[in-house]
Amino acid sequence: MGTKMPFFFLYLLSLYTLHRHALPTNAATAPDETAALLAIKSSLIDPLGALQNWKSNPGMPHCNWTGVQCDTKGTVIGLNLSNYNLSGTISDDILLLSNLSSLKICSNAFSDTLPAALTGLTSLKFLDVSVNNFDGRFPVGFGSFLQLTYLNASANSFEGPLPADIGSANALEILDFRGCFFTGSIPASYRGLQKLKFLGLSGNKLTGTLPKELFELSSLEKLIIGYNEFEGPIPADIANLTKLQYLDMVVGNLNGPIPPEIGQLKMLNTIFLYKNSLGGEIPKEIGNLSSLVMLDLSDNMITGVIPPEIALPSNLQWLNLMSNRLKGTVPNGIGDLPQLEVLLLWNNSLTGPLPASLGKNSPLQWLDVSTNALSGEIPAGLCEGGNLTKLILFSNAFTGPIPVGLTTCMPLVRMRMHNNQLNGTVPGDFGKLPRLQRLELAGNELTGEIPDDICLSTSLSFIDLSHNQLQSRLPSCILSIPSLQSFMAADNELTGGIPGELDCPSVSTLDLSNNRLEGTIPSSLASCARLVSLSLRNNHFNGSIPPSIAMMPTLSILDLSNNFLTGSIPSNFGSSPALEILNLAYNNLSGPVPSTSLLRTINPDDLAGNPGLCGGVLPPCSGATGMLESPSGFRWADVRLVAAGWAIGFVIGFVIGIFKEII
Repeated sequence: MGTKMPFFFLYLLSLYTLHRHALPTNAATAPDETAALLAIKSSLIDPLGALQNWKSNPGMPHCNWTGVQCDTKGTVIGLNLSNYNLSGTISDDILLLSNLSSLKICSNAFSDTLPAALTGLTSLKFLDVSVNNFDGRFPVGFGSFLQLTYLNASANSFEGPLPADIGSANALEILDFRGCFFTGSIPASYRGLQKLKFLGLSGNKLTGTLPKELFELSSLEKLIIGYNEFEGPIPADIANLTKLQYLDMVVGNLNGPIPPEIGQLKMLNTIFLYKNSLGGEIPKEIGNLSSLVMLDLSDNMITGVIPPEIALPSNLQWLNLMSNRLKGTVPNGIGDLPQLEVLLLWNNSLTGPLPASLGKNSPLQWLDVSTNALSGEIPAGLCEGGNLTKLILFSNAFTGPIPVGLTTCMPLVRMRMHNNQLNGTVPGDFGKLPRLQRLELAGNELTGEIPDDICLSTSLSFIDLSHNQLQSRLPSCILSIPSLQSFMAADNELTGGIPGELDCPSVSTLDLSNNRLEGTIPSSLASCARLVSLSLRNNHFNGSIPPSIAMMPTLSILDLSNNFLTGSIPSNFGSSPALEILNLAYNNLSGPVPSTSLLRTINPDDLAGNPGLCGGVLPPCSGATGMLESPSGFRWADVRLVAAGWAIGFVIGFVIGIFKEII
């Protein structure tokens, strides 16, 4: 055996020598790398000229070219070609950059499949190909990259399953496949990614249940897998993700209860589970999450009450439980949360009052508790923090006055309190709020006047005071608010008339129906050049219809029914191409109906209650309905009556004469 050993070692030595000469050198020389970069450039389409300094120039070595990073030896270790709108192809010459550890080609216009050559860059630690149009299957091979810590391929158009071999790239810390079109399930091989801190798979077409392997990734800090088609429950094994800070499983088909084990994730600051089919009750263990900042369980089928423990995380800023099946009261502790900015509870079956302290202790910005059965008075301090922008309370049973403090809430943009039982008057000074766009107070029991100072607003675009008991004249300046698009005050007790001089630069909807307004309809309404819908029905307007209204360029809906209007329908009525709906019923209009396009097909019910109207869709203008004066004032009806009387007399005389002769 001793005589054979030298020959064996000589054999191994010869193999090693041959193999060493067959391999390329560890790194390409500078000229080789320059040539490789120029070859890469030649295969690219560069519409912005971002790579114009990529050219052979002894005065500018390739390490100084745009996007090129070299080490101290002048070897290329990084390429950053992101955000240049590049397209074309990635040349295989990129393999000559054998020491490349970072490649960024994100936010460009690359298409077709991701080049397989990239799987040969085994020194890569950082790869970002996101926000392009790469399609096809994701190439196999990156699983052998033992140094790869960052892989971002999000926002592309890949197809097929997630690459299973990625599970072998056990140095990965960031894996982002969001916003692609991957299908199938999450590969079980991903359990090998024990260093993974970020997993982004949202916005794909992934299906199946959440695999148990997913909850073995104990290093995970962010798990973002929403906007897929996952189904089934959230496993209790979620408790294994003890480092988890951010959980996103939104917009899927998950069902079953939220596991109480979620309360063991002490580092969790964000829970997004909205738009699934989750049921059961909110686990009180959520109160153990001392780091919790954002909790969104909206658009599920969660039942029961809101647990008081939900107010224990003192850093909670965002609480969204809207569109569930919750009942009971709003816990008072929610009003004491010192950081609360957003509280959304709408579309549940909640009862009782809001916490009296709500808004006093926090920078509350957005409150929406609409469509519940809440009662009591609106808390007075909702805007004490000075940050409230959206106040949405409609469709409840709130009582009492509108809090006066809201008139000094400068950030307020929307105030929607319609369909409650509020009483008292409309406070003044809402017109002084510089950002207020929507003021919706309809469907309450408000009395008194419409404040004149509402005209001071430069921001209001939508005002709805309908269905109250307001006893007021219409402020003469109300339609002059420069941004006002809709003003509705129907079903009140408004008196007086419409101001004769109107300046309504933006108004598109005006509804003053079902009031006690009187006088004539001013022709200046025609100056409302953007008016689309005008309803003055069921008032006490008299006089004639201004012909100018007929030619308003955008008017689509006009309702003047149930008034005391007289005269004829203007002859140009209905000739406007925009007018689609017209109701003139129950006035004192007379004369022939004009034969314009709309009036030729109008529903007769929309002209009913005007006994003097005739023609068109109504009975023709003849007989008693046609007693119209000629231009000279001569009444042909009188002639017809005289002639008829003479004829009747003649017939009667003739019959009597014959009768006498027979006798």
